[in-house]
Parts: sequence; structure tokens; C-alpha cells
Amino acid sequence: MLIKKTAAAARGRHLAKAIFPVTANTVDRRTFLRASGIAAGGAAVAATVPFGMVKKAEAAATPAVAGAPIKQVKSVCTHCSVGCTVVAEVQNGVWTGQEPGFDSPINLGAHCAKGASVREHAHGERRLRHPMKMVDGKWTRISWDQAIGEIGDKLLSIRETAGPDSVFWLGSAKHSNEQAYLFRKFAAFWGTNNVDHQARICHSTTVAGVANVWGYGAMTNSYNDIQRARSMFFIGSNAAEAHPVSMLHILKAREQNNAPLIVADPRFTRTAAKADEYIRFRPGTDVALVWGILWHVLENGWEDKDYIARRVYGFDEIRAEVKKWTPEEVERVTGVPGSQLKRVARTLASNRPGTLVWCMGGTQHHIGNNNTRAYCVLQLALGNVGVSGGGTNIFRGHDNVQGATDFGVTSDSLPGYYGLAEGAWRHWARVWDVPYDWILSRFKSKDLMEKTGIPVSRWYDGVLEARENMDQPDTLKAMIFWGHAPNSQVRLPEMKKAMEKLDLLVVVDPYPTMTAVLSDRKDNFYLLPAATQFETYGSRTASNRSVQWGEKIMEPLFEAKTDHEIMYLFARKFGFDKELFKQVKVNGSEPLIEDITREWNRGMWSVGYTGQSPERMKLHMQHQATFDKTTLRANGGPCDGDFYGLPWPCWGTPEMKHPGTANLYDTSLPVAEGGGAFRARFGVERNGVTLLAEGSYPVGSEIKDGYPEVTYAMLEKLGWAGELTEEEMAVIRKIGGEKIGAVSWTTDLSGGIQRVAIRHGLNPPGNAKARCVAWNFPDPVPIHREPLYTPRRDLVASYPTYKDTKSWRLPTLYKSIQDRDVSKEYPIILTSGRLVEYEGGGDETRSNPWLAELQQDMFVEINPFDANNAGIKDGQMVWVEGPEKGKVKVKAMVTERVGRGVAFMPFHFGGWYQGEDRRSKYPAGADPVVLGEAANTATTYGYDSVTQMQETKTTLCRIAAA
Repeated sequence: MLIKKTAAAARGRHLAKAIFPVTANTVDRRTFLRASGIAAGGAAVAATVPFGMVKKAEAAATPAVAGAPIKQVKSVCTHCSVGCTVVAEVQNGVWTGQEPGFDSPINLGAHCAKGASVREHAHGERRLRHPMKMVDGKWTRISWDQAIGEIGDKLLSIRETAGPDSVFWLGSAKHSNEQAYLFRKFAAFWGTNNVDHQARICHSTTVAGVANVWGYGAMTNSYNDIQRARSMFFIGSNAAEAHPVSMLHILKAREQNNAPLIVADPRFTRTAAKADEYIRFRPGTDVALVWGILWHVLENGWEDKDYIARRVYGFDEIRAEVKKWTPEEVERVTGVPGSQLKRVARTLASNRPGTLVWCMGGTQHHIGNNNTRAYCVLQLALGNVGVSGGGTNIFRGHDNVQGATDFGVTSDSLPGYYGLAEGAWRHWARVWDVPYDWILSRFKSKDLMEKTGIPVSRWYDGVLEARENMDQPDTLKAMIFWGHAPNSQVRLPEMKKAMEKLDLLVVVDPYPTMTAVLSDRKDNFYLLPAATQFETYGSRTASNRSVQWGEKIMEPLFEAKTDHEIMYLFARKFGFDKELFKQVKVNGSEPLIEDITREWNRGMWSVGYTGQSPERMKLHMQHQATFDKTTLRANGGPCDGDFYGLPWPCWGTPEMKHPGTANLYDTSLPVAEGGGAFRARFGVERNGVTLLAEGSYPVGSEIKDGYPEVTYAMLEKLGWAGELTEEEMAVIRKIGGEKIGAVSWTTDLSGGIQRVAIRHGLNPPGNAKARCVAWNFPDPVPIHREPLYTPRRDLVASYPTYKDTKSWRLPTLYKSIQDRDVSKEYPIILTSGRLVEYEGGGDETRSNPWLAELQQDMFVEINPFDANNAGIKDGQMVWVEGPEKGKVKVKAMVTERVGRGVAFMPFHFGGWYQGEDRRSKYPAGADPVVLGEAANTATTYGYDSVTQMQETKTTLCRIAAA
């Protein structure tokens, strides 16, 4: 909610005290834009700032900078996953200005408000400057040596008395690929799988759901490829605010192809305002809505029958489930008229290929994996997967949440989705060149080494739950928040209790985050200043799987250290630095990034992260202008034929020069040129029915049908094993031993098996059917289940949740929550989402004065009908209380953006707690410009049945005047 900037007092209160140090001289607009690091799209931000207040930055006027030559340095925006190029102007080491990357095929010279002001993220005056320790409730400055020493001693003591699993290592989607990979390796060498990051609470249900339909849990096409779509269906995605620059590609498809844009969302968003068709549905009924659309597709015979026969398994079971979802039942459950869904179905069927886009509106539910699989099945029915202009295009949240997931910063896998079984550990032991038995010795037991850890969504239960109810030796005693905001998680009152019960709490971050002020701890609490990604270099993976290399723009400010250097310092303290960095050069105390890249190149065969060498990635960034802005393929130049960013899978070794894969599962191209097929990861047959593709294969394949994943035994059977070089055979023999035939495309460290397979046109992961039935999931066919906190008690008997169970080391409640009828006391559905001005937990962006001025207050959107019934007026302060008694004091925005009985809150705010302003608890000078209540103080229990994704998008609340 914007406050009109008319009163001088208001301007001073919000911006003047927050802005960076100034001189006495005013400057003209052009100079201001350059000095502020705001260019192009940033002018929109600047236009909101009263110019009488704007002064020249001191740094820009110092003799060391004035008149110095300008060096341009390319990096990648650190906010959402679009992957916009930032071109920094640097003078004598000082970042003095910025522009968007006009040559970048992704952002095409555009920035959103956050990207346009991103220089402030690095140069911000409100950063954490020094290591801090809480002493008797007060923040005290300490040295790095003291911090590493004291924290290290406490962690080692916990390890000795309670075991390595009593420490939780919470990593970050803000890490580079190299740092993320190193972080997961670090946790393994500490001896725990209690390691996780933001993907658990944003897209873990996407990864699990999509991977269990066709093989890989990632965006299938690219933002650019949406330009070729003939229709676009957005569900639970508000791209105009969450991924603004992506709208360049979306609106181009709408304009040049006349592609209809359909938006399904409980809230009329800025994206919905661009739609040709808007579907308002009840939160938590995605499966019912999708099956309602598919009912009309099947009823009218609009499905792609040939595609289904060749490339899809289990569709008859889908037909049986969808048959139940008549227009009348769909309307009863979702609130959407059947006539509208018939129109939507006809539009999608008549305008192919079509793309389907979702974000956290679809994932953050206790049946999130059902939602994501239902979306996939709809696209399979329409024949929209593996084709340009089609696909399931999942917009990820953070700049490297895709990469951090790929590199295994998760409690259920090692890097590359290898899992946690003994074979996975032996593979990575070979890559790391350390004995498997040594890694095993770091864990409390082999069972714990192969058991999924506690997910970040449940870490506070790992502290508060009785030890006898947990599947590990002891409760969590220490929590390391490394680049993660706590206010992005549900049940903050429970988290506060857990923080206060811990023996040790540590934050590693450029900003203190709300962790600094949520708890009332008095001691054993540390804040360590991490460098931003602009103060180091390395690769990050955009949502479309393109891997981009960002250069260092400036040296770390204040006493900040890079994440990989901090990892080295802790590893040295713990005594495993030599093993952790055995193949990585360490300059002083900072590991060499390129060596880390080459190490993951040697091990990430399963997902195709082996062909993107540092040299190839750097070359792409240098020659962005040579890449086609739609296909992403280089047209001439030194990268000729490559797809921009070498999107994974980029098969084989870098020397193979695989171009990357722009569109997954595309059989219209040879595998050697970026083609592929659905992965054969579920076997070759089930119940007498083949799981392999029938009569479908990538162009140029010498096997004109489906086939399993490629192994050495398969190459021998086909007579191709003789094409392996002696060097490759030596590696394969060493890995396989007496079971050489079992060495596969995922475990052959030589890359020879992939090389020979691709030479004959084969897809290394095999050529299978996508499966509509995930027989290993609680609901093999996606079904609707009512939210745990539902206002529709009349539907619970027909669509109940699961029985209470134990998973991920902890008891997990379902039925016992849903059986509590609180709908009369808490009658309004509460959902949450993003704002264009802020990102994630908001600490970085709310500390940015340019963005803070745009959005000054936390608020709740409430429909006029509900507001009038409660006697609430627009702009009034209200209490929003959830059924677990968490409550927040926020401003009311009375609007028809939300329907009757639904309320919306953004989740970027923090610093207030249940009506109390906690600004005084931040370290001096490190408090964000804008504070506010965290929405998740009022949100409630609820976790996905497969991944433990939190259920933030549908709970209940009551709203009353404050």
C-alpha cells in the first residue's frame, strides 16, 4: 500500500534517515541515476524519489574515483530466477553505476525495480559490517578469529555429546553453484543429512512431482521459448510481480502469436490484469480445477491420442479419476462454473503448443506434489511437452534456487539428485578422492548416513519434539542460518520457542535477517557478515537451466567474507579442511572457485552439469550478443551452435562441446544438438505394460524405439563398447570391478559411456514414457484433498486428508489437524504471496532505500463484503489471527482483488512480532528501512506428504479492528 508522498515529514521519516552518506551538493537527474546505480528501468524507481533530497554519493566524488577509467563488469542479478545480466561500472574498485545487460538474451536490456537498484544491495549502509556476538542481550563486535574459535568449539562440543545430527546446516539459494556444492559436501564431511535450503519451502513439490512424471524436476523450456507459445496457462504464478522481466517474453507471445493468456488464481493479480481469461478459484483446489479442465478435453476428444499412445504411461487411470470431476462437482469444490472451464479447455486445445506456468501458488500445499503432477498430466494430454512453445515452465524464486537444488543442498540427496543410498555415497567418494569408509566414519551410523534428514520446514520441530519421537539420536542443539530468512516459514511462534531453546544460534548473511530479532536469546548467538554475490564470482543457474558466470564487481565491504572462505575457516577448525579441499587450491584462506567448478564437472553426470567448464561459461557471457533472442542458440561467433548458458543437461566432458539442452525431452533434435527423450528412471515394465516409449525417439537415434538407461553392459550388447578409449576403459574398470556391466551413464567418471551413446543418437538417461501414475507416492494418481484448515467442512468426508504418520525423522500430523473444526471462529481463508518491490524474507530489499520508499507498510487485502461485515475501513490497523493463535497487526487494504471469504498478505516483512516493533533489537545501523509483521506469524501447520513443503497458500484466519 503506497502512502502519498506529500508531507515533508513523511519523506524525512521514511527515506532521509536511510539514504547513504551525502554531500552538500545536489546533482542533476542524469548524474543521480549514474551515481545511484539506477539506469534504464530504474528510472521508474528514481521517479518516486523527491529530488530535493537526493545528493551525490560520497564515493562517487572521492579523488580516487573522480576521473578514473570506467571498467564494465558483468554479473547476474541476485533476486529472482530470471537471470538478468547486470553490467556494473567500476572505477578504482568502486561500483559507481550500473546498466541492464542489453546483449543478454534473457533480459534484453530490461530490469525490474529490484534489479535496477541492486547496486544498493552490495553498497548498502545497512549491511552487517562485523562479526557480532550477543552478550547479556546486547550485540558486541568481535573478530573473525574469535567467532570461528568460539562457534567451532561449541559445535564440536555438541557433536561430541549429542552427535553430528544435532547440528542443522541451513544453506542458501543465494549461494553460487560452487558455494552450494561446497556447502553440501561440507555437511557430508561434518557427518549429517540435516542440511537444506529455500527450495524445500518453495519448489520441493515441483522437483519431486515433475521428476516423478518424466525424469527431471525442472523447467522444461525457457522464458524465451514462451515467445513461441500459442496459448499460455498460468496457475498460482503472479509473474508480473514475482518475475517481472519474464513478462517481456510472455507479452511478446501474446502480441505476435495472438496467444491467449489464461490466469487461474484466487486473487486478481497484476498478471491476471493482463489475461484474456481470469479464473478465480478457491485456494487449495488446484487438482479439482485441472481435472475440471481435462474433463472437457476428454469429453470432447481433444486429447492428443497419438502422443499419449507413444509417450505416456498410465493415462487410463487418469481418465478414470477425471471422469468423477463433472462440471457440477468442480463448481461445488472450486467455485468455478463449468461453462468457463469448457471455454478454457477449448482455448487450450485449439491453440497448441501451449505453455503451462506455475509458481508457489501451486506448490505450497500439503498436496503440492499432487498439484504439480496434475499440471504435468494436463500438458501430456494436450501433447505439449517436449515441443518448442510448450512445456511446464516453472518460475523459481531466487537467483540460484535451481542451482542450489541441483547441487544437493537438500536433506534427501547428494549433488546431482543421486540420493543417499550407498551407491550414491561411493560415487561421490570417488569424485572427492576420499575413502568411502572415512566419510562413513563421520556419521553416527550407516543408517543415518542413508536416511533423509530433517527438512528446513520442520527444523523447529527437531528442537521441540521429544527425543523419543524422533528418528535420530538427539534433538537439534545448534542452528546455522546461512543465507536464509526465518520469516519465510510458517509457525513463527513455534520457531521463536525453538530459537530460544537451542544451545547455539548462528546467522551467516550480508544482512542480520529477522533471526536477529525474533528470539529473546541473551547469549550463544552470533552474526557473521557474508559477502554478496557481487563481491565474489562463479556460476548460477537460472530457472530455465542456463548456467551463467558472474564476475566479481568489487571486493567484500567492511569485514565481510565470501561463503566459501567461511566454509574453509570452519573446515580448518573442525579438522577436515585437507579432505574437503583435496582437489581445490586454497589461496590463503579462500578456495579457488574454478577448481570447485571442475570438481562438480567431474561428478554431476546424472543431470548433465559436466560440460559447462569455467571457460565455456565465461565465453558465453562475453559473447551474449551472438545468441538468438528466441531459440537461445548462438548464430556464429566463438559459441556457434551452443544454447545460451549451456542449459543442463550439457552431456559429456567440456571437450565434447555438447551445446546444452534448451527444451527438455524434445525428440525433433538429435541428442548431440540438444534433443532428448523422457528419462527411463522407473524401470522398463510395470504390471506387464511397457514403460518405454513406443515408436518415438530423438532424430538420428540408431534405436528406433524406447530403451532403458545406458550402461556399459548395454553398449556391449549393442556392439559399441569397443569405441571406448583405453583411458575411458581404465576408469570404467576401476569403478565397476567385477560388476563392470553395471557402470552407467551416471557413474562413469570418464564420460565415455555418454560419449559413445550420443555418437549413436541415444539419450543417456534412456527413452521412456512419461508416467501419469507415481506408484511410489501416497496418491499414485493426483487427487484432491481438502486443506488441513478448510472452511468447507461439508467436503471433508468426501475429500479427507491423510492419516497422521512419521516421515523425515519426525511425527507428521494430518487427520488430527483437519478433524479440528475451527471454521466458525476463523471463517476467512488466508493466503500469501509476493510483491514486485521486495523479495524473499525481504531483509535485503527492505534495507534498500529506493525500494523501501515504494512499499512502506505491511498490509492484508480483504474483500469489501468481509470488511464491511467486520466494521473495517481501508487503511485501518487490524489484527489477523490464525487458528494456532499467532496474530499480526497490519493495515487493511479493502479491495476486490480478493474474493469474499479470502484474505491475502505478502510474506516479505519482518521486524515486528505480534504487535511489537523490534527495531531496537537489531545491531546498531543494521536495521532495515522498513519493518512490519511477518505474515507467517499467523500461518499454520501443514506439510506436503512427499517433500514436507509447508502449506502457506491456504489456511484460515479472522480479521478484527485493532
